[in-house]
Parts: sequence; C-alpha cells; structure tokens
Amino acid sequence: MTESHIHVGDMVPDFTIDAFDPTEHGFVEVKLKNNLKKKKWTILFFYPADFTFVCPTELADLGAKHAELKKLGVEVISVSTDTKYTHLGWHQSEGMLKNVKYQMGADPTGKLSRMFGVYEEPSGLAMRGTFIISPEGRLVGSEVSFDNVGRNAEELVRKMKAHVYVTAHPGEACPAKWEVGDKTLTPGADLVGKVYDTLKK
Repeated sequence: MTESHIHVGDMVPDFTIDAFDPTEHGFVEVKLKNNLKKKKWTILFFYPADFTFVCPTELADLGAKHAELKKLGVEVISVSTDTKYTHLGWHQSEGMLKNVKYQMGADPTGKLSRMFGVYEEPSGLAMRGTFIISPEGRLVGSEVSFDNVGRNAEELVRKMKAHVYVTAHPGEACPAKWEVGDKTLTPGADLVGKVYDTLKK
C-alpha cells in the first residue's frame, strides 16, 4: 500500500476515471469536479476485483441503498482495478448486480487507488475502502478493511445522514448510532463530563 496518500480532512485533488454506467448501458467519463459543481457528495467504494466472491455481495448491498443515498445528494462510484469492459461483462453475467445502477469506475493503472492509499502493489488490486467526499471536495470519511470482510451499506447510509446533518448544523456533533431525529451534542465547557446527562434528558 502506498505511503503518501489523502487523509481525512484533506482536500481531494480532481480526478477523472472511465466507468461503466449501468443506466446508460455504456461507458462514461467520471470527473470529481462535475460532482462538486453540482454540490454533490461523492462516495468512492473501492473493492478488490470483479468476478470474485465477497465483492458482488457488497455491490448488491450498496445497490439496494443507492436510491436512498441519491436522495441525500450523493453520487456513488464503485472502483476496482478492472477495466470498464470487465465491469460491463461482470454486470451482465452476475445476477447479484442486476440492481446496481451506480457508475462502476475503472482504475486499471491503480492511480486512483494509490491516491487513496488502498492499492496493493504485490497483487495490483485495491483493498476494500470507502471514502466520503464533501460537496466542497474535502475527504470527511475513510474506512479500509481486509479482503475477507464485507461492508454494510446500511451503516454507510447512517453515516451519510450524519455528515449531511452536521454540515447543515456545524456547531453540533452526532453521537454513536445517531439517526435522524435523535439528540445531537453541542461541544463546549458545559458538556464536559455531562454527555450522559445530556443524552438522557
């Protein structure tokens, strides 16, 4: 894995990748700057490879939550080091991907994977990494895990709702397991040592 990469809090440099777009049944060019111009959030969902085993379960799970994420103003892009042609073939042949409507980014050179620190030099594959980029272009969320453990898109949606909320309410913070409608926290001297009392009111 590369040593020099983007960290949470950094501004993400603009990037362009080719992608297979299931809704267009063809190929498109994805540019971060286009999402930012539209004031969209961007989720990059890296995974090791097409035609593997855990990966289609993850992409299907994410596909089931895609509409909900879009309502939050999110553009979802899955990314592996496969080509856009491989994405097309996999989407056509793997039944688990029938409801995947988001763009499937191709990173065959590993450039984008290296940028986010998930590229594995020995294998030439990307690790499982989920990255949330704000409409301003800042990296606000990062999660990386081993290849043998799949992710949970429901938790990703929960995190996105929290990010959207605190962006609109910058003086507040969302506690663990926060859902829309739950109490938030307002950091300050009055809250020190009083989180339990505040949340139980």
